[in-house]
Amino acid sequence: MPEYKYIAINRNGERINATCNKKDENEVLSLIRENGYKPIKIDRIVQSKNIEFSLFQKIKTRDIALFCRQFHAMLDAGLTIMDCLHILRYQTQNKKLCSVINDMCDDVQKGTTFSETINKHPDVFPELLSSMVQAGEVSGKLDLIMKRMAVHYEKENKINNKIKSAMIYPIVLSVIAVCIVIFLLVFVMPTFVGMFEDSGVELPAVTRALLGFSNIIKDYWYIIFSLLIISIIFIRRYFNSDSGKMILDSVKLRVPIVKNMLKKIITSRFTRTLATLLSSGVPLIEAIDIVSRVVGNKVVAKGLQKTKEDISKGSDLANPIKAIGVFPPMVFSMISIGEESGLLDDMLDKTADFFDDEVENTMQKAVTLLEPIMIVIMALIIGFIVLAMVMPMFDMINTIKM
Repeated sequence: MPEYKYIAINRNGERINATCNKKDENEVLSLIRENGYKPIKIDRIVQSKNIEFSLFQKIKTRDIALFCRQFHAMLDAGLTIMDCLHILRYQTQNKKLCSVINDMCDDVQKGTTFSETINKHPDVFPELLSSMVQAGEVSGKLDLIMKRMAVHYEKENKINNKIKSAMIYPIVLSVIAVCIVIFLLVFVMPTFVGMFEDSGVELPAVTRALLGFSNIIKDYWYIIFSLLIISIIFIRRYFNSDSGKMILDSVKLRVPIVKNMLKKIITSRFTRTLATLLSSGVPLIEAIDIVSRVVGNKVVAKGLQKTKEDISKGSDLANPIKAIGVFPPMVFSMISIGEESGLLDDMLDKTADFFDDEVENTMQKAVTLLEPIMIVIMALIIGFIVLAMVMPMFDMINTIKM
């Protein structure tokens, strides 16, 4: 939908400069008159092609954190929601988010509440932010809510960056190992084997097996590649389903090296999100329901739904959380102390800070442990291939000696 810039005069005689997304100038004119303004000038804003292409870029947690931080700063300075959106539509560097803010401007201008406009874009704004904004509008503390959400998503972005950084080395090492193995099997091994066959040396069983595997890769690489792509698509679709996610999340919590790190990440996310919701005045049962949908693990989410049911029947929070069997003992203790003292949100916030540091330490240890393991695995695989190529050479030397 094209964007228009217009100049109008309001009922107090003040000059209004604004923009909107409409089909044509007639719709812009209708909008101006609906607001009781007198139109002066209407111009269409020509969008560059670069902006259109950039709409394909993703909206990351960092962008949401920056959106909340800037929105809080402007609300705290006394600007209206409409003014904040008008400024952010030009301030935001992410073009896809900028396009969404343009739509939000139009909706708010028509009288839609801020929380309703956010709800219209569930693929952009997380469910947690939507619920918090709604709570902020009801309580009249939207500026405070946006500040808390900015802090929340900044910490979430920090955790996500740590996870990505920890995964870079194993992924790069795995790709290099696969490339080396394919190179040895497809290009190097056939050359050696051809030389041995010409000399009349009988190839060992291991060498023949690897040679057969090498021939399969060379002759049927397109079939192997196609099957690999189809398998990846099938596996991704299955694990994106509810049953697939449940199985995958359950397996993740049992893998020796991964499970400890994953449990700490879940604990950090759970305690931080719940603390943010409770400190913003969201009731405990509703807060647990929201947390279960944003915690990022189906097994834990199912346990939190059971926790919500127990709380609604009069139970405390600590015991049902303990029954899930994922959270460390420190969490139950801190929750119990928080419930007894009436400072549950503060206790959860301190617990989240503690596990943020634990996540970083655990990741560093996991990467440190993973490095030698990956190197040993690579050495064994490549060594096995090299040995299969060298073994016929010893047989050839023995034949010459005889």
